[in-house]
Amino acid sequence: MNSAETPSQHISRNDLHAMAYTDPLTGLGNSYRLRDKVREIAADRASDPAPFTIGLANLDGFKPINDLFGPSAGDEILCQVANRLLACVPDGATVIRAGGDEFAFVLPLVFERKAAEKVGHMLKEVLSAPFDLGERNVRLSASFGFAVYPFAGEEFEDLLKSADTALYRSKRRGRGQITVYSQEIAQEMKRATQLEQALRNAIIADEVDVHFQPIVNLKNDMVVGFEALARWCDPDLGYVSPAVFVPLAEERGFIDSLSETLLRKAAETALLWPKELFLSFNLSSAQLMDPMTSTNVLSIIQRAGLDPRRLELEITETAVMTDADVAQKIVTELRAAGVRISLDDFGTGQSSLGRLRDFSFDKVKVDRAFVSRISADRASEHIVKAIIAMCEGLNLEVVAEGIEDFSEAMKLKGLGCGMGQGYFYGKPADSVTTLRYLAEKYHQAGPALSVAV
Repeated sequence: MNSAETPSQHISRNDLHAMAYTDPLTGLGNSYRLRDKVREIAADRASDPAPFTIGLANLDGFKPINDLFGPSAGDEILCQVANRLLACVPDGATVIRAGGDEFAFVLPLVFERKAAEKVGHMLKEVLSAPFDLGERNVRLSASFGFAVYPFAGEEFEDLLKSADTALYRSKRRGRGQITVYSQEIAQEMKRATQLEQALRNAIIADEVDVHFQPIVNLKNDMVVGFEALARWCDPDLGYVSPAVFVPLAEERGFIDSLSETLLRKAAETALLWPKELFLSFNLSSAQLMDPMTSTNVLSIIQRAGLDPRRLELEITETAVMTDADVAQKIVTELRAAGVRISLDDFGTGQSSLGRLRDFSFDKVKVDRAFVSRISADRASEHIVKAIIAMCEGLNLEVVAEGIEDFSEAMKLKGLGCGMGQGYFYGKPADSVTTLRYLAEKYHQAGPALSVAV
């Protein structure tokens, strides 16, 4: 020791090393410790490369908890997570905090996928128990990604990247998921990223198209409006289903730009139709959580020159339930401007009757799951009959979705259903074909009853 140093000032090289490898909050090792541990095990097994596993755990919904209760509460939860992981990981395992709300572990005796999944399920259960914050308890879930050496990478960086890919897939699939890296998962994630980039480019280049499916008055089979549906055909990828690219846009956070492009195109096309026909357009769950949605929608149709009373927005019960207060505000503002609101996929949610009471809707769309079985299944027929009677009492219009044949159409007419759509009345078609359809089936027969009040 230098004569000028006091004992308290003296920090040994070992102490500095320990500090550099330790997370100051939890006392666990940090990412340097993870790297060294993985390299150490890999070196020990170099002559006989026996597998081992690394895992990543990420807390779901940690940020809102941090925002709500403050950083000290967040720190307390992270320390409790660290203690739980330390207490229950298998013998010989190393637990570290990778940073933020992410933890990692090295599992020297976990050799394959099923064993990794088993550890994941055990850790998931341990972390799902309430966290004690003194006056209150908080519940969280965690998502997991695992990578098995050497199959998922022989170098530390490659192995960590594989575990991160697996974790990302878990987060994509929702809360509390467990994924073990494989080549198939890597390909799936790569395709999703390629698809995302191609879709972003297509939106910028205005290459995502809108098709229109007729909605008819079942009393006289006359068209009263059209539902706008997204269609995308990429030069390299070919036709991509909206069931694939719309959720992708929601998940990757650019559903707003996609939806705005589609609504603008749909509104411009609707201007070419007879004025009494309405345009039906779907809002996503992400849009029903954004307080600016009503302003954005009204701004787009105003620029296009479409009367708000000709626009009908379809929303699903699942989307409404995500943030009911914001959704209620959006619905109220849009209806005040003259836009009509339709509850889509009715009958498939958890509490549709309560939703009808709490929200102001103009129309209900009966899900095709009931319509497709209406001719052969008495239960489906009674459900549709009950929905129609209920909507009549609530002064709501009813549209039956997915009408595919004559018998379904006749059954719905007999039950007094007001409107319908489906392949029996017309498949979705582009704007030019839709205008041709109107010229042949609408103008010659004379206009249908006006629905744009």
